[in-house]
Amino acid sequence: MEKFKKEVLPLADLIDYQKDSVVSKEIIKKGTGTVTLFAFDAGQGLSEHTVPFDAMANILDGEARIMIGNKPFKVKTGEMIIMPANEPHRVNAEQKFKMLLVLIKK
Repeated sequence: MEKFKKEVLPLADLIDYQKDSVVSKEIIKKGTGTVTLFAFDAGQGLSEHTVPFDAMANILDGEARIMIGNKPFKVKTGEMIIMPANEPHRVNAEQKFKMLLVLIKK
């Protein structure tokens, strides 16, 4: 997005939690991929799905539970995980968390 160019910004502060919701804010959208901020309230999530490109989830605040295939992962503030293209995954918030999701098209 044009409004974020040429600025130093604290990522976690660019999106706020909302009660009982998942909030998203697209930062970059290009033909080669996207960069999106998410804020998940506790108890919220994204149901199982697949995408045709790799996705990197970087946790900015809190802790996420991410399932890739049948394997669960807990990813905490400052950690990241790559969800491979075409592999089923889902995201759950046992507690609230914020993440930066980078999708790279093949």
